Amino acid sequence: MARQAQLIQRLPPVSVIIASLVLATLLVLVIFAPMIAPMDPRDVSSYSLMDAEIPPAFMDGGDPRFLLGTDNQGRDLVSVILFGLRISVLIGIGAVLFAAMMGVLLGLIAGFFGGRVDSVVMRIADVLVSFPTILVALLISGVAKAQLSADTVLTWAPAILVFAIAVNEWVQYARTVRASSMVEVSRDYVRAAKVIGLPSRRIMIRHILPNVISTVMVIATINLAGAILTEATLSFLGAGMPPTYPSLGTLIRIGNEFLFSGLWWIAVMPATVLVILVLAVNIIGDYLRDRFNPKLMAR
Repeated sequence: MARQAQLIQRLPPVSVIIASLVLATLLVLVIFAPMIAPMDPRDVSSYSLMDAEIPPAFMDGGDPRFLLGTDNQGRDLVSVILFGLRISVLIGIGAVLFAAMMGVLLGLIAGFFGGRVDSVVMRIADVLVSFPTILVALLISGVAKAQLSADTVLTWAPAILVFAIAVNEWVQYARTVRASSMVEVSRDYVRAAKVIGLPSRRIMIRHILPNVISTVMVIATINLAGAILTEATLSFLGAGMPPTYPSLGTLIRIGNEFLFSGLWWIAVMPATVLVILVLAVNIIGDYLRDRFNPKLMAR
């Protein structure tokens, strides 16, 4: 009975299971969006102004062809949301991966070598963290649009957004990895590796990194929701993805213009998907953070 009770305690809560299923479903939709979507919103020839502003199928005046209705350009909202969800998730994942790699690398270097290297990395981190993420992202996005041509910005818009979001998010990874690295450096196995003459790069990658990777994964999961929200905020403010390749934030911005004219579904539908996505990621991130917390694991 005691063993069964322990097994039950180790099982994730119902909310985490539901959030995992929701997130898995959304990821499947992201991967197979081109095959699932009834139309390709990137194809301008598929637009039909005759089908513009049709309410969802469950409302009066709805059309069974358009489950969630259409927008002001006659685009099927299901298709637009699927492609917008794909862009938002890919940019969020890209920003998290870029920030994690950058932060882990700098954190390992700062924690392993210490001294002036540690001071320089941490002072740069202190300067960056003093600015809000959204302000830095707006600055980078604005400079890119001012310096590059319109066609270049359109082509490289996802990469610019990934860099703009990640440039201020690596600090959390660097600080966490640095603290863990400083603890690991003082252990006997690292000292023994130094004595036998192993290169510093091999010690950091083969010996120290595996001991901090679980913490990095937890931080990355939690930061994924923030990265998606930051991208949505930038797109809502007009500094993110262009309307021709809309993300969820762009769709909400477009729908906001019609929110008080009775066409509420153009903004509410993508906003609902964004809320569900961020909520699911946050629930899973909170669970992982508690699951890998040494103080809670010892109970």
